[in-house]
Amino acid sequence: MGYLNNVTGYRDDLLANRAIVKHGNYALLTPDGLVKNIIPGFEDCDVTILSTPKLGASFVDYLVTLHQNGGNQQGFGGEGIETFLYVIAGNIEAKAEGKTFSLTQGGYLYCPPGEMMTFSNAQTEDSQLFLYKRRYIPVEGHASWLVSGNASQLERIHYEGMEDVILLDFLPKELGFDMNMHILSFEPGASHGYIETHVQEHGAYILSGQGVYNLDNNWVPVKKGDYIFMGAYSLQAGYGVGRGEAFSYIYSKDCNRDVMI
Repeated sequence: MGYLNNVTGYRDDLLANRAIVKHGNYALLTPDGLVKNIIPGFEDCDVTILSTPKLGASFVDYLVTLHQNGGNQQGFGGEGIETFLYVIAGNIEAKAEGKTFSLTQGGYLYCPPGEMMTFSNAQTEDSQLFLYKRRYIPVEGHASWLVSGNASQLERIHYEGMEDVILLDFLPKELGFDMNMHILSFEPGASHGYIETHVQEHGAYILSGQGVYNLDNNWVPVKKGDYIFMGAYSLQAGYGVGRGEAFSYIYSKDCNRDVMI
């Protein structure tokens, strides 16, 4: 195990961190302090585990750096587990259902439960992935299916009619899918229309820019490379701030299912 930012030894300043962890409620995880984990199946990879059930999430998120020849040929996923892969940077080759997918920055792959995906770095430089897995909740008469593409090809939706807030939906809005992935982008000065309170959970990785995020009524500055977990009913909303670059993040959301008791 080592540190994701590869900074080791004594610091020249006081030990400090912007991270906040409120189990079951919300968390902000910043690059400084995140560690690399050794996980069977991942070879020549730096793997950081983000949200997990230990934090209060019903899913698991990972940040994975693939070095030259790095990847997972053992298979990611499993019986009853759905998975999603997004290429933050680089160029990879992924396989599922006997098909091969060449994915560059913005590329993605969703695998339905029971289908394992494999992937490998397709360049000499590092590639970086955002990975997600969750236990699928079946519903009679419906099923999800394999989906792949690139974010650049998705419809750009004006979020709630606001022209400076853009939403991308990665997966079909069909009952077979019990979750979706989205990218939400705010131009500087743009924001949500209200502070949300809902049963859905989110795991969000910030792809670009800077923002100020309301997490359970605490306004917290965030930026590119940060990760946010938002639990059920945790108050949440954000503003884009900074100079020029959009505040953009990819995030998951459970959907299309009733609450189990």
